[in-house]
Amino acid sequence: MNYQSQTTWKKIMQALPSNYHFTKDYHPTEEWWAWGEHKVHLDTFRNPAAPAKLICFHGVGTNGRQISLIAGGPQAKAGFETIMIDMPTYGMTEVANRNQVTYDDWVQIGSDYIDFELARDKRPIFLYGLSAGGMETYHIAALNKKVKGIIGMTFLDQRVPLVRNETSYNYFMGKIGVPMTGLARRFGLGKMTTPMKRASKMSALVNDDQLLDLMLQDKTSAGNRASMNFLDSYMNYLPAVEAPDFDLCPVLLTQPELDCWTPLELSKPLLDKISQVPVDIVILPQGGHYPVEASALQVMNQAITDFIKKHS
Repeated sequence: MNYQSQTTWKKIMQALPSNYHFTKDYHPTEEWWAWGEHKVHLDTFRNPAAPAKLICFHGVGTNGRQISLIAGGPQAKAGFETIMIDMPTYGMTEVANRNQVTYDDWVQIGSDYIDFELARDKRPIFLYGLSAGGMETYHIAALNKKVKGIIGMTFLDQRVPLVRNETSYNYFMGKIGVPMTGLARRFGLGKMTTPMKRASKMSALVNDDQLLDLMLQDKTSAGNRASMNFLDSYMNYLPAVEAPDFDLCPVLLTQPELDCWTPLELSKPLLDKISQVPVDIVILPQGGHYPVEASALQVMNQAITDFIKKHS
């Protein structure tokens, strides 16, 4: 199965500015990479002449192709090699034992893939993540220790009660539901699943009601189900390096101005603790959580390009 047989991303593309549309001559190539028993799907814009690589990560409401549209493709046009990863249970990745997948697996996959790319050549690698993918870039960088910079749409430390309560489906889910995922695992119920839209505030994924309905119906992105194993490991993940000690690479937050799910104050608990490396914040005008707005996309991609050029 590949994205040619999937229609959701094509409909999303029609809501984007025309210069973000894929064409016969401008589109990602689909590749697969083996990790354990999983066959991990990659969208790629390969460019051996590019001075740097950007590896992109989706969150819990999107997939790699949706990131290709707004960031991977534009950054390829800017001259970088880009790779978008579908993490297990999302996108086109072929998964073994999907209800045993944990967030720890996601972080390890990201780190192992960086090593895979560095074994091919030594060009500098940067990471970009949307939504939960933003914090994932931090977790991966902390584990791998070989990236040159991380860029996130948000940096959400789910161990912080404010972050947990505000990003969950509702206050009850943040306060009671999250601890229940841990109990479920301890009582052998880790394979139980729930729709992500019941666990998180997926109703704020995009500031366009028609697009939101479309994405919520897509089982490869916002319509996905998550196991107790995944949710518990995601909400309680312990990074290899805590923020006060993070000295590995510069950080860029590209914060959508009209993000109704994860406003700026939810990234501050992490970013305010990082003092040993540069931390920059760029506001994306008129942008929603998954930005489709022309002004937000233009500012975001220019900020990413400038960041990579500065730190390569």
